[in-house]
Parts: sequence; C-alpha cells; structure tokens
Amino acid sequence: MANNGLSKTEKKVAFSLASVFGLRMMGLFMIMPVFALYGQHLEGFSPLWVGIAIGAYGLTQAILQIPMGILSDKYGRKPIILIGLLIFAIGSLVAANADTIYGVVAGRALQGMGAIAAAVLALAADLTRDEQRTKVMAIIGMCIGFSFALSLLVGPIVAQHLGLSGLFFMTSGLALLGMLIVQLLVPNPIAQAPKGDTVAAPEKLRRMLVDPQLFRLDAGIFILHLVLTAVFVALPLDLVDAGLAKEEHWMLYFPAFIAAFFLMVPLIIIGVKRNNTKAMFQIALLIMMAALGSMALFSHNLVVLTLAVVLFFTGFNYLEASLPSLIAKFCPVGDKGSAMGVYSTSQFLGAFCGGLLGGGAYQLVGAAGVFVVALGLMCIWFLLTFGMKNPVILKSYTLEADVSDKQGAKVMASELAELTGVCEAIVVLEEKVAYLKVDDHFDLREARAVLGSVN
Repeated sequence: MANNGLSKTEKKVAFSLASVFGLRMMGLFMIMPVFALYGQHLEGFSPLWVGIAIGAYGLTQAILQIPMGILSDKYGRKPIILIGLLIFAIGSLVAANADTIYGVVAGRALQGMGAIAAAVLALAADLTRDEQRTKVMAIIGMCIGFSFALSLLVGPIVAQHLGLSGLFFMTSGLALLGMLIVQLLVPNPIAQAPKGDTVAAPEKLRRMLVDPQLFRLDAGIFILHLVLTAVFVALPLDLVDAGLAKEEHWMLYFPAFIAAFFLMVPLIIIGVKRNNTKAMFQIALLIMMAALGSMALFSHNLVVLTLAVVLFFTGFNYLEASLPSLIAKFCPVGDKGSAMGVYSTSQFLGAFCGGLLGGGAYQLVGAAGVFVVALGLMCIWFLLTFGMKNPVILKSYTLEADVSDKQGAKVMASELAELTGVCEAIVVLEEKVAYLKVDDHFDLREARAVLGSVN
C-alpha cells in the first residue's frame, strides 16, 4: 500500500461517505432558497415561522451531535448512521405531509435528530490511515460544498414543478439512497480509530470552550451559519420584489455560487503562500460585510443584489472551507474529536438562531433590517479576529503505542517530545496510541524506534 496516495479502499471510503454526507446535507439545504416563496399556502405562515422552519434542524442537530458520536463508539458507526438517516427520512415525510407551518417545523426538527456528522467522520477515520485521513476529510468537505451549490440549483426547480411537498418527498428519498450507499458501498471497519481523533469526550469540552483561539473559530462558525440562514429568510423575497420571478432564482444562485468558488481560490493560494491566513480571513469577512451592506441599501436593484450574492458566497466559501482546517491546527494534540464536536455544535446552533433571528427581524423591520443585523454580527466577528494567530504549519501523526502502565506512558511521551521536529506529544494509555504534532524536521523512523523501545 503506497504511503503517498489514497489506497483503493480509502478512495471508496472517501467517495461513498462523501456521497452520504452530501445527499443528507442537500436535503437540508434545498429548502433554504425556496421556503419563503413556496410555503405561503401553509396555515400559520409568517416571516418568524419561516425562519424557525428553515433553522429548526439546527437546534436538534446541536443537541444530539455529540451524543450520537458517543453512541457510535458504543454500538458501532454504521448502525448509528443508518438510524440517523432513517430518522431524517421520517422527518422529511412529516414535513411533506404537513398543511401547517408548525408541522413543517416539527418535520425539520425531526430531520435534525438524525445527527450523523460525528459518526460519519469517525467512520472515515476508522477506515483510513492517519497520513491519508486529511485527504479523505477534505473530499468529504468538498462534497458538502458541492451539495450546497447543487441545492441552490435543484431546490427552486423541484419546488417549481413538484411544490414544497414534492421537495420534502425528494429529501426523504435522498436519505434512503444514503442508507443504501452505507449498507452496500461503505466498507465495514475492523478497528476503530483513536477516540481523540474522532469522537468528542464530554470531559474535554470545557477546555475546548475556554481556549481563546478555538473560541474565536467556534464563535465564527456560529455567526457564519446564523448569517447564512438569516439571509435566506429575506433574500428570496427581496429578489422577487426586485423583479426576479421565483421560478428563475436558480439562474442566479447556482452561477453565483460557482463564480464565487473561483473568486475565493486566490484568497486560499495567497494565504498559504504567505502563511498569512489571518489577513485572508479578515478580507473574506470584509467581502461578506460589503455584500450584506449592499443587500440592505439596494434591496430593489437586481443588478446590485446579483453582485452582492456573488460577493456573499465568495466570503462564505472561503470561511466555510478554512474554519475546519484551522480547528484541526489549533486544537490540542489528541483532542481533535472534542474540538470538532464543539465546532459542529456551534455550527448547527448558529443555523437555528439564524432562522429565529432572521424571521423575527424580517417580521419587525423588514428585509433591510435582517441584513443590517447580519452585518452587525459580522462586525463583531471581524473584531474577534484581531486576537487571532496565524497557525504554525504542522503535521499530525497518530501512532500505535504498546505501553502497559502510566509510568511507561510518561517515559514514552517524554522521549517522543525530545525528538527533533516534535512540537507536541501525548501518549494515551487507555487508547494505546501516541499523538504527535511535528514540523518538517521530524523523522518518523526515530519515533517508531522510541515506541518500540519503551514498554
């Protein structure tokens, strides 16, 4: 098995799990650009309840994300993923058959109860080598981004031809397709990756919350998804008022998202080349703030709104792509699972709060008020970035550590920490693994020699 590329099994794992994740996220995203336009026939319809319906899944996701990950440790990844997808399918059917907006909210909340993100990522870790794990996670991340872009295209088209109920029936079918992929295409793991790399440990969550660098990133993803959800409460209605028929919204969203993808690439390249992620991060925030300001000031100008949508997605795409990798770089060694657990919870909680805030603001002060509130939150995030550090570029290794007692673990950790290129080393006795963060001067053979000599 070559060490410099994905094996055949790892490619299968990457693309099958990416498909499962993408199908599920597409089912959640498709409602965003259409619900305010196609849900007006529902009893109880109001801007506030539109926002709640769009963001309802976020609350149950936030509550259950970490517990579902822990259950996957106890009962197995695949059973929990299958149960989560089944719950999601049932929630979609509840929403499809609802004739009141409250029924849709209940269905969306039930969709969110199928919280499988932690279990899917843990399964990906179980089935991949440590040195290839980052590539697999990147493929899954790209598929999520693609599913969001595709939902902006498919959502309006499906809603136009099949209505809101048809859209929810389709999301239920996507969940069932995901179940088939899990059952038939995803390999069965013969071992679990170390917990520190995959699933959150409840006793470590407080430490993740008080870490200043991680807090900035968690607050950022909370605000980012709050703003995204709030904007899609107001933007579809503004576009109609500006003269774009609801049947034609996909003609704006999808090209704008693709254009924004190419526009964000220079930000990534410059940030990596100059090792100045912080500056690119702040530029992306300023781009989003300019977009929100334009939406607030020129709500009836279709040309300006179109340019604003492109700018919005440019900043959003960069930040959405950058935040998970920054979490991995800043989190303490061996605590990636806990750090990502807090991050994911913040993300989904932001989606719920965005729906609530966006709907409430629209009802009280209109679309411009939604964009102004969103702009204010982005300003707060921008201020938080002034204390942000540029991450040191390090590699992570998780190595087997055959150690039998605490004293042996301490000796092993001490000797590993003294090796050239090792910036951080932790040996976890219960998991029989050593977690390392290293620079380019690290020699893996020296670490393996230490691991073989201490017991």
